Amino acid sequence: MNETVAFPPALQEATDRLIHALLGSGSFLAYQGSLAQLESDSQARGLLERLSMLQVALRGKQGAGQINQADIEELRAVQSKVRVHPAIIEYAQSQQGAADVLREVNQEIRQVLGMDFAALARSNTC
Repeated sequence: MNETVAFPPALQEATDRLIHALLGSGSFLAYQGSLAQLESDSQARGLLERLSMLQVALRGKQGAGQINQADIEELRAVQSKVRVHPAIIEYAQSQQGAADVLREVNQEIRQVLGMDFAALARSNTC
């Protein structure tokens, strides 16, 4: 059951300012740029889709005890390509940078309010 909570106007305004500041920060701008680059790079998208498909297929084969060496070698080959693709590397690094900023902000909120804001927000979303 989701419950709607009305925030006091001052809290809502502070929250909006925080959101806009985060979205305009270097880390989030880098993330947004790298995401756009990744989405426009058909080779990178193809590699990630292939990797995902292979992982799903291997999980199914593993459950049935049908994995063979060729399956493993194909997965490793695609993983190797993913690890060195510039657009994928940039995306992963920028995603980590944005996550680091969010952890720092959560830590600051935790110190000020005495609560884990991220855990509170996570429990109220789907």
